[in-house]
Amino acid sequence: MSGNLADLTLAFGLLGNVVSFMVFLAPIPTFYKVYKRKSTEGFQSAPYVVGLFSAMLWIYYAFLKTNVMLLITINSVGCFIETLYICFFLFYAPKKARMESLKLIVLLIVVGFGLIVILTQFLASGASRGVIVGWICLVFSLCVFVAPLGVVRQVIKTKSVEYMPILLSVALTLSAVMWFFYGLLLGDFNIAIPNVLGFTFGILQMILYFMYKNKKPGVRDEKISSFDAKITETEQKIPEFKDEKIIDVVKLEKLMASDVLPVTAKLQKNGYGDDKPQVPSNMPNHIIEVAA
Repeated sequence: MSGNLADLTLAFGLLGNVVSFMVFLAPIPTFYKVYKRKSTEGFQSAPYVVGLFSAMLWIYYAFLKTNVMLLITINSVGCFIETLYICFFLFYAPKKARMESLKLIVLLIVVGFGLIVILTQFLASGASRGVIVGWICLVFSLCVFVAPLGVVRQVIKTKSVEYMPILLSVALTLSAVMWFFYGLLLGDFNIAIPNVLGFTFGILQMILYFMYKNKKPGVRDEKISSFDAKITETEQKIPEFKDEKIIDVVKLEKLMASDVLPVTAKLQKNGYGDDKPQVPSNMPNHIIEVAA
């Protein structure tokens, strides 16, 4: 029975590694959008920074335990991939988002992880050190699953799933199931408990995705689009209006030239002076009406 249990634990551990690897690769479409647009726009770096911090913690925890080598393998890969994502985000992020991300990195990775390692090494010993680090891992594993809730709030507010990749939600849900059974069979509840919440949040994200994936833009967006269309139409009419005015002025100049020049020539022929021309009384009045 113990042999079958060990095999089953190993199977769930290997499946957890495979699915977790899919989780780490799930944001690739998101970062492809960032690359195409050359901007991070509404995307956030918090899930990737928290993910990196959690992976580092699990590696530290695995070194304090036994028979959890599968935690070391997948979280080492996770550290590498999350670091690439963060570097990519910082490269394309605007200045404000970049500074906020750097502050979060310093707070969690440098200060947070550094203090955990130093304090547990000097203030705890033996099995108690593993227990303390295990509880810390449990709390921050919950943070990994809670981090996407910011995106969930944005989805509910905007009624758009543009910034909530469905592949990541599906992969997180499957990963939570695998690691829950791995921790349960291994008897390590620090691994099993957080994945219950992970499964719940994953289902919530998928429900929201199918609720809002076909939603049309809100009334406010339609009004903005209508207003932009009116501005464009007005801008197109302005040059035409100017051209009509120019044509009218040209016609007016030709008309004045055709009326005034014959009169001037006749005056000079009759002997009127150039300094103070006198208009004969029998000369017809030329009235020019210009339409406004």
